[in-house]
Amino acid sequence: MREFRVYVGLNPHHMVQALHTQLKDDTTPETFPLKHVNSEGICFPIRYIKIVPVSAHGMSFHISIWYVSVSGIADPLYYRETVVLRHVLKHLRQRRLLTPYQNILARSNIQVEHPVVTALHSSLVLQGTWADSEALFSEASSAGLLDAYIQSCQPHSQWKRLHGVDADGDAPSKRGGHAMALDPENGLIYLFGGWDGQKSLDDFWVYDVSAERWRVISHSTSIEKNGPIARSCHKIVYDTKSGCIYLLGRLGDGDILKPDDHQELLRRAGEIPDGSRSTPYCSEFYRYHTRGLDVGTWDLLSFDTASFGGPPLIFDHQMVMDCEAQILYVSGGRVVDGDWNSPKYSGMYSYNVRTSKWKLLQRVPQPTLSMSSSVQPLISPRFGHSMVLDPKSHTLFIFAGQRDDKYLSDMYAYDIASNTVTELFSNFSTSGGPDACFTQRAIIDGRLKEIYIFCGLTRAQPTCALTSLRADTPNWVYQYEHPSKPGKWTKILPEMIQEGGVPAEVPLPRYAHQVVYDEGTKRVFMHGGNAGEVNTLVEAVETELEGSGDDEHPRSDDEDRPSRVSKETRLDDFWTMKLLRAAPEEIIRRAKYQIRQQQFREMCEEQPPVKALRFLQTQVSAVVDHTNPEETSVFRALLGHLFSHPITTDDGSAESISTPKEITPGLLEEPPKKRSRPNTPDEAWTSRLDDEDEDEMLDASTSAVATSSGQKRRHAVLLMEEDPEETALRDASTKPLSPERFRQRTEVFESLLQFVGEDGKQPMGSLLDMVDAEDGI
Repeated sequence: MREFRVYVGLNPHHMVQALHTQLKDDTTPETFPLKHVNSEGICFPIRYIKIVPVSAHGMSFHISIWYVSVSGIADPLYYRETVVLRHVLKHLRQRRLLTPYQNILARSNIQVEHPVVTALHSSLVLQGTWADSEALFSEASSAGLLDAYIQSCQPHSQWKRLHGVDADGDAPSKRGGHAMALDPENGLIYLFGGWDGQKSLDDFWVYDVSAERWRVISHSTSIEKNGPIARSCHKIVYDTKSGCIYLLGRLGDGDILKPDDHQELLRRAGEIPDGSRSTPYCSEFYRYHTRGLDVGTWDLLSFDTASFGGPPLIFDHQMVMDCEAQILYVSGGRVVDGDWNSPKYSGMYSYNVRTSKWKLLQRVPQPTLSMSSSVQPLISPRFGHSMVLDPKSHTLFIFAGQRDDKYLSDMYAYDIASNTVTELFSNFSTSGGPDACFTQRAIIDGRLKEIYIFCGLTRAQPTCALTSLRADTPNWVYQYEHPSKPGKWTKILPEMIQEGGVPAEVPLPRYAHQVVYDEGTKRVFMHGGNAGEVNTLVEAVETELEGSGDDEHPRSDDEDRPSRVSKETRLDDFWTMKLLRAAPEEIIRRAKYQIRQQQFREMCEEQPPVKALRFLQTQVSAVVDHTNPEETSVFRALLGHLFSHPITTDDGSAESISTPKEITPGLLEEPPKKRSRPNTPDEAWTSRLDDEDEDEMLDASTSAVATSSGQKRRHAVLLMEEDPEETALRDASTKPLSPERFRQRTEVFESLLQFVGEDGKQPMGSLLDMVDAEDGI
């Protein structure tokens, strides 16, 4: 079995999904935490557990489960006891009280950390077997202990342009406001419609990712039976279960009625494309079959969805599909009714494919009714926004877009099961996120709990009329642990250029483009869009939007001025992108660098300088990134250890003169770290820790007592001498570790723990934090 789901509940006929993950193809047992609390953080009872296999590791294998066990803590008091004991054990080991540490472990049924991390502490701190320590860290990587850290590193984008064509050498023409959907099982990307700057399109294409070739399905679907007419600003989704594509929404050439009283006003505002429409505004709903007996045919599911409880004719809405539940969700969008002076918006709807029924989930708040007065929070109306579905938690994320003349920077989480809305951010721009934006594109990786945002149009101020397409606008990653709690925003950095290398080719900034994401290969595909005005693209492309959708219809500022359409560049380029984070090999290199620095430091005190210098030039140099100025500066500073003379401390141990600060940054940016009292002390090499850390951790073996003269006198609380547990590990010919040496090695060990996920290492907090409370312990 490869992929599987776990459902839990009190009734076997009514269960909720608690886990959706994958097994590795090896013999190593794997343990997965099950969801056991609801969106409010309250534990829920479980009586039945159901495991649903989804796929095997190979096409020729039958799905089988050989062994399953369930373990956990049923008593909250037991959980609290476990947390306290883990902090006590961490405290004892930091202070070299290894005998009571081992006694507690032997008499309790808890695990402080992963066994590989325990072995690393013994090898690095207690025994100083450097080669074994490096091998154990590599083993930690193989065990997946570094995955969480790698995922938290700031990513870099790697773009590659795709030049595929069909058998005749053709590919989709330049356009914006089109729609794309991905068939992940067969690696096919479908593209339909759009606006080319002059007219709406109704051509239908498919791209084979593995063959890197386009194929035209239809040059004009409007001439096919039940086929959709030309349109832009619509949406399509792909159903992996049935292989069907659903299409909804439209802003076509004849969708805007032009009453004589307002015709000139609307045209000057840039709202009206050429052509008119004499038929009512009907919201057609289509389905296309990509396989089965009806392959290649269209179904007109509804001539007007509004007549059947669905949304009215809209554009720039958002649509996603829950393939497992066979339910389609539609959010927002601007209503097409011919009255462009009074913008109207659509609410949130669901469509049940099995029953062919529409359902209103979130109404549009009326102007006379305050949104805050509603018992159930409502998502403010908008269009040109983003919506993605997390299939594991059954949560919709809705954010950004435009309402009236204002660009939005809020974000909501809609829980499908409970029909509840949580406002994650009222303004994510002030929480480290992107600026308020319009026609940005977003995709989600439910397994990694990440949302990728490709920004579109922005404004200097959300309510400012001046709209810009900035060349330096970054793309973003939104990471979350729980969908109903605010997550973290991180910029996606451009691909790093090696020294003397040529800058990588990247796509132009754009809006009204389309992106899809293959969760299996972790690849993003982006096509087309509007690059704005060519002559002002370097700084900013300024337009005058008044809410005309993806801005994929002609606009004119005045009759005596040339049309802005002739200046705008629509694109037909096709790109793929992968996010690059620090590779496991890079993390292992950085860990080896820290280990070998400590090894060199000890060699300077115990062995001839020539031997230590040779080790620095060969072994330490081999794990230094010499293209990184900070690492090379640290490497050169290590030479100072050769010329430092040991001094005698109060406890009689040898202590070297303080050395320059040494930092080991990575090839890629690593996530920001809190300066607290945890697990990971500052990565600075000094002979003493700061005064704050001395009182908190390693130098807690002494206490300062104020005398009448104001002088401070040190009294030993702990001597930090060798513990009997160490004697059994130490060779008879080896001298015991001095207290200072133990401190140094512990500092290196806890510095390495920054690379280990929280599930695999000692707790982050400290017992000393309890003493900091107002009433003491």
